[in-house]
Amino acid sequence: MLKRLHSFCLFLLLLIFAAGYTFGQKKDTTRIREVEAVDIFKKNSRTVIQPQKLTSDIIEKLNNNSVADALRYFSGVQIKDYGGVGGLKTVDIRSLGAQHVGVFYDGIPIGNAQNGIVDLGKFSLDDLEEITLYNGQKSDIFQPAKDFGSSGTIYLQPKKPVFRESRTTNLAVRTKSGSIQTFNPSFRLEQKLSNSVSASFSGEYLDTDGIYKFRYYRKYPNGQIAYDTIAKRHDADVKAKRFETSINGDLKNGKWDLRAYAYLSNRGLPGAIVNGRFGDEGQRLKDANYFVQGSWMQKIFPKVQTQLKAKFAYDYNRYIDTLAPQRPKIDNQYIQREFYISSSMLYQINNNWDAAISADFQYNNMAANLYNFSYPKRYTTLLALATNYRWGRLKAQGSLLGTFVQNKVLQNAAPEDENKWTPALFINYQPFSQHEFYLKAFYKQVFRLPTFNEMYYKTLGMSLLKPEFTHQYDFGFTYRKNFSRGIVKNISLNVDGYYNDVTNKITSTFNGNMFIWMNLSLGKVEIIGTDVNLQSEMELGQWRIRPLLTYTYQRARDFTDPKKSYYGHQIPYTPWNSGSFAVMTEYKSWGLNYSFVYVGERYDSSQNNIQYNYLLPWYTHDLSVQKTFKLNKHQLKASLEVNNLFNQYYDVVLNYPMPGRNFRFILNFTL
Repeated sequence: MLKRLHSFCLFLLLLIFAAGYTFGQKKDTTRIREVEAVDIFKKNSRTVIQPQKLTSDIIEKLNNNSVADALRYFSGVQIKDYGGVGGLKTVDIRSLGAQHVGVFYDGIPIGNAQNGIVDLGKFSLDDLEEITLYNGQKSDIFQPAKDFGSSGTIYLQPKKPVFRESRTTNLAVRTKSGSIQTFNPSFRLEQKLSNSVSASFSGEYLDTDGIYKFRYYRKYPNGQIAYDTIAKRHDADVKAKRFETSINGDLKNGKWDLRAYAYLSNRGLPGAIVNGRFGDEGQRLKDANYFVQGSWMQKIFPKVQTQLKAKFAYDYNRYIDTLAPQRPKIDNQYIQREFYISSSMLYQINNNWDAAISADFQYNNMAANLYNFSYPKRYTTLLALATNYRWGRLKAQGSLLGTFVQNKVLQNAAPEDENKWTPALFINYQPFSQHEFYLKAFYKQVFRLPTFNEMYYKTLGMSLLKPEFTHQYDFGFTYRKNFSRGIVKNISLNVDGYYNDVTNKITSTFNGNMFIWMNLSLGKVEIIGTDVNLQSEMELGQWRIRPLLTYTYQRARDFTDPKKSYYGHQIPYTPWNSGSFAVMTEYKSWGLNYSFVYVGERYDSSQNNIQYNYLLPWYTHDLSVQKTFKLNKHQLKASLEVNNLFNQYYDVVLNYPMPGRNFRFILNFTL
């Protein structure tokens, strides 16, 4: 039955791609205009809070394997990486937790199908046009209600077909290989179907044994060396396939798109390296993730716009542990389904004042082959009211989000239903009309229910977890300047100070198993931090140089119980200091890029006064060189990457060693 379902879903992907040809094959008599270059510092008159952004050209220059790797160059972001090509990769913004990060793909939310978090290691960078991160929420109020419900949001914008001159077909073929035995080919095909309709189809295959060397070094409490050896990392092998197809169309005063996505993988789950155990752990995870989504946007009156978005997602997970001490062996299977629909309307009251209303409905259910499983269902209705106002050099945005949740289970006790309203207010002020210097501030309250994964995943979920409440306070400034003369062409500086107050914070504590986590509620956590982001662009003759610098300071402390010895201590895996630096250079057809990532000291447990829990800082240096060749009217780009240039052995998560120095070679041919 499952194989037939997989075959049907893959067939559906091809069907959607082919269906576009019936949308009217009209002769193309219009001239295709060249796409204008986008100034990354261009102002949006209604933007209240500026996001952090990485465009496709920058992403391509940095040494990144996945979306999670690219996010390392955003300030305020912590990445948890469990090692290797296929290891779990999660993101946390300002220590609020991975569950407070909303991830949107082409404007529609991605469900948390595994372990209550979005594994960003699954998403390829090849098809992305842009990655954008917002603290608080997006400045555009014309959005689904779901967008207002996260403490921070990451928007993954897929590429849209662009046809230059008289072309009607684009084809890009890419292959990647590396010193960690990896075979990773991919392709992207774009077809112009008519003047207003285009389609794309892409696929990717990843096959790696995931074996790499690492240093295992441990000391006894008395300082004597217990272990010091070079070993090989096992159980990080991956076989994965990704298929994606989309159709995009333009309407008079509107647009629409339809997208289908499939991701199939069979991977090992690398275990913790404890007491000198380096062999295979025998844990495996099989995933089958599918979704179909679509959107329609239309300007129906001169001052009124409306949009509809819808999505259906099916996620299958099979967790196998062949070496478990208990009998019978573990073979757990989980199925989650999600249906989502959203309707939004924007009304322009006048040139300075907009108002919007959004209503979303989401249905989730979950099934498993476990004894006495609850078979939960959740019905979520979201209603958002929002407004933007501009008065001279002052801009403000306010919103009110209503969350109404009904929980049902087939057996056992169901969590209580919840109804909550949460406000948000954003302000931006430009003190000097002649200078791009902006003061900004926001307050936002967020309400979050425990997910199915936190409550029902065997065996450590807790159905009695309390909902989280967060209060976010932010104040900062942005300065931008363009220069008409000199080497420096532009500069952008963004500084934020923030305070987050979290009640009933849910923490997912790693328990030696990458698939099953222990979930706990902390009574109160306070987070104080600073984010700094500096970017620039320089030109010297035919050299083009773009430096990028980020820095984050965070103090995230647990104030749950004054009687505990760790009262007021830093929460686990939150460094006080972290940052990154990258410089991207171009000279004619050559490119040379360097990047540095630093994560400071931290603790792997709540008790910061025990040396055993202390984790050393880690940092990596990455280097890449690129060369572009012109073959008639086609383009061939070759890239050589050296990751972890100085071969530092380190753990992002304790006892989960990361690769040392490794190489990757990429060939990209564009037809």
